[in-house]
Amino acid sequence: MERCLFIHGFTGGIFEIEPLSEYLNQHQYLTRTFTLKGHTGRRADMRRATREDWYHQAGGELEQFAESGEGVHIIGFSMGALIASRLAVRYKSLVQSLTLLAAPVFPLNPGEIVKTLGSLSMLKNYVSKFGSTPIHANREFNHIVRESFDLFPQIEAPTLIVQGTRDHLVKTKSAAYLERHIASPVKEVLLVERSGHMLCYCEEKDKVMDEVLQFIRGAS
Repeated sequence: MERCLFIHGFTGGIFEIEPLSEYLNQHQYLTRTFTLKGHTGRRADMRRATREDWYHQAGGELEQFAESGEGVHIIGFSMGALIASRLAVRYKSLVQSLTLLAAPVFPLNPGEIVKTLGSLSMLKNYVSKFGSTPIHANREFNHIVRESFDLFPQIEAPTLIVQGTRDHLVKTKSAAYLERHIASPVKEVLLVERSGHMLCYCEEKDKVMDEVLQFIRGAS
């Protein structure tokens, strides 16, 4: 049975990619999700976590999941997409395909986010999240974003890039940048017109999940 490893986003959790994980599992793929260190909802835990912890943890999950050296399809969401990109470079022989969901190549800053929020409840949610995330953790995230620019030209695995055009956390031009700079000869881009950041929960989530399934099948 082919395998799919999922990596969630910054300050998020498994719930972000759970619908897609369950969908692929229903289509006979063995799926694996895990929680990045510090992502417990407790500020003190996040304060102790570093990007090196996240890199090491994701690499360990891939090594354990890749039974007998068989290839694994890696699906990363938001910051998880950047971590997945690192795995695709470091573990080239183990990564069968790479799916990047809302990869924050060019993330919006808090001021821009406020301008794009559509409701008071969303505004309150993001103000709360930014206020509760340790400065240290935000710095680690920014380091990951900067370090990723050197990785994209080294990615050789077939890559699917998915980006919502209404994403209030990631600039849409991120997808075009990835298409231009990822070295893989096999690249596909899916722009989802009726989606914000949470691609697995958007109005077109069925289309997103089916496109990911078809891409992985083609890369098998």
